[in-house]
Amino acid sequence: MEQKKNNEFAVGAMAAAGAYLLWGVLPIYWKSIISVPSDQIIAHRILWCFLFLLLVLVLAGRFRGFSQALSQIAARPKQMVGLLTASLIISVNWYLYIWAVNHGRIVETSLGYYINPLVSVLLGIIFLKERLSFWQIVSFLLATVGVLNMAISFGAVPWISLALAVTFGVYGLLKKIVHLDAISGLTIETMLITPLALAYLVYVFRNGTLVFDFGFPATTFLTMGAGAVTAVPLLLFAAGANRLPLYAVGFLQYLSPTISLLLGVFLYHESFTTVHLVSFSLIWAALIVFTLATTRSLVKAPPTPKNETKGQVPCPSEPGA
Repeated sequence: MEQKKNNEFAVGAMAAAGAYLLWGVLPIYWKSIISVPSDQIIAHRILWCFLFLLLVLVLAGRFRGFSQALSQIAARPKQMVGLLTASLIISVNWYLYIWAVNHGRIVETSLGYYINPLVSVLLGIIFLKERLSFWQIVSFLLATVGVLNMAISFGAVPWISLALAVTFGVYGLLKKIVHLDAISGLTIETMLITPLALAYLVYVFRNGTLVFDFGFPATTFLTMGAGAVTAVPLLLFAAGANRLPLYAVGFLQYLSPTISLLLGVFLYHESFTTVHLVSFSLIWAALIVFTLATTRSLVKAPPTPKNETKGQVPCPSEPGA
């Protein structure tokens, strides 16, 4: 029994780490299709992600479960509105992320995903009446000082970082309210906005500005592959999160923004000044305090009955989810 438990943990850790590793190197993928406008990349990402997820559901024998989930959502207008809102918000998040990456602002995106867990908890306090411990409050104050240091030193609020953190935080909040498993939820989300994505691609095609030419197969197939690079890490994350305790997932989630930060500084030579170092150090300290405080509370908490969590995985914190 113990051996089986250890094996499950090892498989879960490898799957979750693989997901965060792939999310971390996503900037390289988006940079490879920098010739495609960000708005068109998003439209393709939505369309091909939906088609890819449908294929996965069919091959995995889970299409029936997806159909049942869709029927349940369709019968509940409030949940449908919530899911549609989540779809639009994650689309904004994806667009901001890809735009920022392809405009040399990867460091700012990594900052956004570092502070995202703190923003998510803040939203939980505001909308779900959750409460913070003393050390979690300390972590918020440290992160706030870090952001203010950048705003005062550079004379501008790091709006990309904050926008990414807030949009993904609101997306996670809506997903928590709607209650759908990761794969069916993302399939329904992309299904809801695929008509908009397809209509936009038709519009730019008719205007003669569509960048999708099989005369340039590498760019075309990489653009189509945007759907797979969206779905595959999520599948790995779902496999990992179902086998790992939440505190383990909490520690692993900082892998992707760390990789992105290193790529931005060392591969793409983005600016990383003393001001950045001070702000990031404060935010890293905040995350250490926050994660340790959260981990301690999770370890002390009684286990949740299995029937309450079956089929559910925590919402991932990743670049462009």
